[in-house]
Amino acid sequence: VAALSDSYLIYSTTLQSFYMNSALNFLIFGWVFVAVWIPFVVFSQRKVHPKALFTLFFAELWERFSFYGMRALLTLYMTKVLFFDMGQELADARALGIYGAYGALVYAAPVIGGLLADRILGFRRAILLGGILMALGHFVLAFEGSLILFFLSLSLIVVGNGFFKPNISSFLGTFYEPNDARKDGAFTIFYMGVNIGAFLAPLTCGYLGEHPDFGWSWGFGLAGIGMLAGLIVFWNNMKQFGDKGLPPNPELLKKPVFAGLNQEIVILLGIVISIPLIGFLLDNEAITSWLLIAITIAVIGYLVYTATNAKDKSEGQRLLVVVVLFFFHALFWALFEQAGGSLVLFADRFVDREIFGSAINASQFASVNPLFIILLAPAFSWMWVKLNQANREPSTPMKFVLGLAQLALGFGIVVLGATVLLNDEGMVPLVFLIVMYLFHTTGELSLSPVGLSMVTKLSPAKVVGFVMGAWFLSISLAHKIAAALGTIASTSDDAGVASYAQVYMTWGVLVIGGASLVLLVMVPTLRKWMHGIH
Repeated sequence: VAALSDSYLIYSTTLQSFYMNSALNFLIFGWVFVAVWIPFVVFSQRKVHPKALFTLFFAELWERFSFYGMRALLTLYMTKVLFFDMGQELADARALGIYGAYGALVYAAPVIGGLLADRILGFRRAILLGGILMALGHFVLAFEGSLILFFLSLSLIVVGNGFFKPNISSFLGTFYEPNDARKDGAFTIFYMGVNIGAFLAPLTCGYLGEHPDFGWSWGFGLAGIGMLAGLIVFWNNMKQFGDKGLPPNPELLKKPVFAGLNQEIVILLGIVISIPLIGFLLDNEAITSWLLIAITIAVIGYLVYTATNAKDKSEGQRLLVVVVLFFFHALFWALFEQAGGSLVLFADRFVDREIFGSAINASQFASVNPLFIILLAPAFSWMWVKLNQANREPSTPMKFVLGLAQLALGFGIVVLGATVLLNDEGMVPLVFLIVMYLFHTTGELSLSPVGLSMVTKLSPAKVVGFVMGAWFLSISLAHKIAAALGTIASTSDDAGVASYAQVYMTWGVLVIGGASLVLLVMVPTLRKWMHGIH
């Protein structure tokens, strides 16, 4: 009896410890939920869309698993390991500066990657090349403590993302006609794949990275394995693509263009040269800011020139709609991307993260937004199709207005929790952060996937990859703005919860809310310029 009693006590204690581990339970819940949810979505949509959608869905899922798994840990890793000896204020500024430069370069690189895919490589080769480079970057990042390897890894990810990110979205657009009513729904489902990867990655990589028995190397290394999984899915299913995504002029790929070298070799040499250059820019984020401004001016100038000199006036005005929404898109992401910078630090230091007696890791909160997207994306996809059938679907500019307004509302809620309704310990109750992410998610679903769809609809066919790259450049610009705002919040004279609340109120509520009103006034003009493309 005594032996049985002791055994039961050990079992009971172990079981209680398991149930009290909120971080682990959150991880298990995530994987079980996705294992049930993905088959449901695929089964319900299998007769509506081409098979290629689901192949690209899974490839993007695993690529985003790698990207967001690393992203969830990056700011915490820099502040707690790489720059810990500098002290909190300097470490925060350094980490947020690098994070902003990294984000900016990650989303600037697609301008070049999209152009090379359009004119030389084709979508398939660009996607495979980008995935290989990103996998290498994640595996290099798994070697802790070395600044040289740290910047090398980020550089590989930046270049790889430039080839992968714009071209998989553009590739998906080739399977639908410009005015296909299924297109917004397809991109919303594709966007759900993005967010399944983004949901699982922080839960898993974040858990391993912040767990004392595993560590940062485990989290970063698992992100690399996710990228390899994405490559395997894409490679094994290329037969579904037919003749789509091939190089525009295959015979020119082998033709010498410089010193006896063909185009493929020249591109590979360019990649090798660009990696140390990007590492330098990451380490010197002030230079990156000025370079980004110059690139943005040049790209927008080229798009405006192309639009105003188009032989087809309607084609030119459609491209101008993309240019106008570029700036509102950048403003949206400048505040939304606090999720990877200041909101990680905010959650780590000022939010009561305890559930059922144990705390969820700060990095795991990056899963809340994608979880809401997984749940809500099918509903939004269905809603757009039904509204379209009833001739009541909001135009793309109006969807942007809705997205900005909901982003402002989300920040208003977290400001309320941080200024008026702090708990007895002076911490922000968890519910305010969760509700903020809910409104940020509905705002994102109103704006982001339909923005990708819009680019493929409104861009001239011969430059769609370049315009998609330019569209991601708006997110690049947003990351630099986001880093500046996060630095203000974390390095002010009183860098406490009130400092974060002030930045979120000024920029997240007032500026974003004002931008939504300005765009609302512009909606009729932009709809006219779209010339029937909805």
